[in-house]
Amino acid sequence: MKVISYRKGNSPVLTGVVLKQGVMDISAWVAELALSAEALDHHAAAGVIAPTGGILRWLQSGGGAIAALNEHVHEASAQPDANFEKLENLQLYAPVPRPGKIIGVGRNYADHAKETGVAPFENPRIIFKVSSSIAAPGAPVTRPSSVAKMDFEVELAVVIGGYGKDVPESDALSLVAGYTVLNDLSAREFQFDIAQAQTTFAKSMDGFAPMGPWLVTRDEIADPQKLEVFCWLNGTQMQHGHTADMLFPVATLVAYVSRFMTLEPGDIIGTGTPSGIGAFRQPPVYLQPGDELRLAVSHVGEMTHRIT
Repeated sequence: MKVISYRKGNSPVLTGVVLKQGVMDISAWVAELALSAEALDHHAAAGVIAPTGGILRWLQSGGGAIAALNEHVHEASAQPDANFEKLENLQLYAPVPRPGKIIGVGRNYADHAKETGVAPFENPRIIFKVSSSIAAPGAPVTRPSSVAKMDFEVELAVVIGGYGKDVPESDALSLVAGYTVLNDLSAREFQFDIAQAQTTFAKSMDGFAPMGPWLVTRDEIADPQKLEVFCWLNGTQMQHGHTADMLFPVATLVAYVSRFMTLEPGDIIGTGTPSGIGAFRQPPVYLQPGDELRLAVSHVGEMTHRIT
């Protein structure tokens, strides 16, 4: 199932699923879902008001969220009065427009580690992007006026679907709600040109995390280590990799991160990028206003956005 966050005209942000017939609005159904006891406990402990709707409420409804969604869509789409919107008429947002945390993994493909001149890490190299860096699929991303070395990184992004702490690797994929496409944009001067690298800052500027176009639920992806990732810049292929080449597979990443922090519904794990980024090309290729990027993950989706 492809789950989207979107707006129709001047409507509030809605939640829908993309079907062959078009987009089905599931916002009302999501708003009526009961939150899991675990979600209620976490909200009470943190003093946070629970979401009244949207994809986060669906994710916080418990371990049966995907099965319940499939059942609802199957029944609702069979009704004679079922209504479907054309996808091209809708304004899409990132599937999770404001995740709690975005966890990145540095140099997680062997070929990318090689091009950087660094030996593979013994454990995942964890980095972060702040949630305000999220951008909608297709939305233009403005290069900050003081940034000259803006770079691209196509990634398979993992959307967490439950609460997890000290998750065994054998159970890790059951904590995943689904997958989407992420562009891990970076201002390289803050990573490579100063004495103390400011990697989180380099990756957290406004719009530096275009994500989408949808969340593909876990049941649609038999094995996340059997996918291809691509990035094209102005029509020229810059990156092509296989998730089988990850040094730390998705299950390993989920289990590893959960040893140190509780993963929560809607959290995003960017799983790293293959070789071909602009910074390590000869000569380097940095993004300029007017450039167009197209990013894709096989069986997940594709998105395009411009740099302004």
